[in-house]
Amino acid sequence: MALTERQNEILRRLKEDKKAVVTVLAKELYVSEATIRRDLAEMHSMGLIERSHGGALLPENAEEISIFFRMEKNASEKERVATKALPYIPSFKSVFIDSSSTALALAERIDLNYKTVVTNNLQTAIQLSKKPNINLILLGGNVHFNTNSATGSWTARQLNDFSFDLMISSCAAIIGSESFERSLEQKEIKRVAFEHCKKRVILIDHTKFEAHGTYRLAALSEYDLVVTDVAPPETLDVGNAKLVY
Repeated sequence: MALTERQNEILRRLKEDKKAVVTVLAKELYVSEATIRRDLAEMHSMGLIERSHGGALLPENAEEISIFFRMEKNASEKERVATKALPYIPSFKSVFIDSSSTALALAERIDLNYKTVVTNNLQTAIQLSKKPNINLILLGGNVHFNTNSATGSWTARQLNDFSFDLMISSCAAIIGSESFERSLEQKEIKRVAFEHCKKRVILIDHTKFEAHGTYRLAALSEYDLVVTDVAPPETLDVGNAKLVY
């Protein structure tokens, strides 16, 4: 479900003020209170907000943005990254696809016929299940309503039973020349998968260079392919990795 322009404005205000009141939103956005309540109900179902008496709040884990919102946000940039990466994807028989919306954008374009595909993301699994002839494996674990992905120690232990030809991933932020995540849980899952892959691809739209992340995942030089939608900062060091933009 795509966010409307009004819902995007509500989300922007929530990120600034942490809470919002229905009566105030209705007055400032020139719509009825009933319309605002419907907007908030839809946003709550997408995991973007929490309802409160008379309004809404950002959830405690607001740093981990709902995949439905991430799929819409900067959609053209994600598509551009996926398009640029496609010719450089090495041949593979097995692949781990992380919970990022950018990785999903690329996965939907790749020929996955008779390949083993493993993911911890429910939305990725749903989308790829529509393709025939895929050996699709969805990892189990603790699924949070906001991220729609399985995380936790059990999820990580399952990854220890695999050896992947390829990992397709993104990250929350690029700081210096390293990839970062906003949650420890996502970082741990991606790091375990990272260590069980022969080739590693990271997809980065330009907003990642301006973003914040707390948990270091890996240096870009540890990847085999780094793909961005625009020319990266001149100071970016990817070592021996192939850089495509």
